[in-house]
Amino acid sequence: MSRLLASSQAWLFGRGVDLTVFAGSALASVVLVLAASALGVVGDTPLWAWVMLVVCVDVAHVWSTLFRTYLDGEELRRRPGLYVAAPLVAYLLGVLAYLVSPGTFWRLFAYAALFHFVRQQYGWVSLYGRKARVSSAERVLDAAAIYAATLGPVIWWHANLPRAFWWFVENDFLSGLPRWVGTVALVLHGLVLVAWGGFQGVRLVRGEGLQVGKVLLVLATWGTWYGGIVLARSDFAFTVMNVLLHGVPYFALLFRYARGRLAEGGYGGLAPLVRLGLPGFLGGLLALALGEELLWDWLVWHERSSLFGESGLVLPADVLVLVVPLLALPQATHYLLDAFIWKPSRDPALLNRLGWTRRAGEGSPESMAPISGLAIPGATD
Repeated sequence: MSRLLASSQAWLFGRGVDLTVFAGSALASVVLVLAASALGVVGDTPLWAWVMLVVCVDVAHVWSTLFRTYLDGEELRRRPGLYVAAPLVAYLLGVLAYLVSPGTFWRLFAYAALFHFVRQQYGWVSLYGRKARVSSAERVLDAAAIYAATLGPVIWWHANLPRAFWWFVENDFLSGLPRWVGTVALVLHGLVLVAWGGFQGVRLVRGEGLQVGKVLLVLATWGTWYGGIVLARSDFAFTVMNVLLHGVPYFALLFRYARGRLAEGGYGGLAPLVRLGLPGFLGGLLALALGEELLWDWLVWHERSSLFGESGLVLPADVLVLVVPLLALPQATHYLLDAFIWKPSRDPALLNRLGWTRRAGEGSPESMAPISGLAIPGATD
């Protein structure tokens, strides 16, 4: 059996890293939720957990995109239009939405984030399938499983509002969906996942092997989305389940890319930061994330004076129209750029930098799927 399993593997980063960033982050989420009462957490996310999860993982992973884009002079010169247009478009759309109403801005932002989170999970499972050179039918079933694992709980959520948590702010998701729609969504999502699981069993029976990394990814996705939405009874549980599986694998991706780019002589004066290894990489991102959250608290939220101090600055509504979309710009730009920056067909050096260059006979790099964010599956244009 062990030989059968080993013969079918196509790890993304390597067995240890894959198990850590996918299965490990999901397991850590479950442990934290189960330990909530012992940690003294009741209901809302406490400050220490907010710093650990939201700042150190969620916000910091957004800034990690810099190592793929704005920190790389060669990349900026290669696609200047993209890197100018993305933040400009994001900001203008944000201002227009906020002019309609703050609620409109946060609703659009929440759905953009939701779409991004779902698509990233699809990107991972798609890449697993392509690296293992699975059949078209299996790729379709994998896609159905990952969309069922994410969208089933999300549809149920919409049919069971209000809950004890929101994505960004209160009432950012549309309410009014009949409860029976949520029940149907969960039934259908269960049927799809059972069918997908049955197919994995058939593979084993036929002696075709089991791609453990992909299977654990789908199970981790289902566990965190179902647990973090349907079973969750607090903002803390939702935050834990929502953040870790999304942010931790992305750190692995960007750190792998940064090391590959550094080996080519990239980053110029910032190269020493990457040479410091993971501590330097994460330390720089944490500094940026804390700086962003300090500005949010001083200018908009005024909720965490124990961490950031008292700002005493209350901005008028007409100024917030410009400030809030500006503060949200790193995240919005991250969403937009992920539609473009992970397409090997548009960047022949990408797979080399990630250490994923195919060996002879494994197919062309152009057949690799985009792996993150809003990218279109299988795009080769």
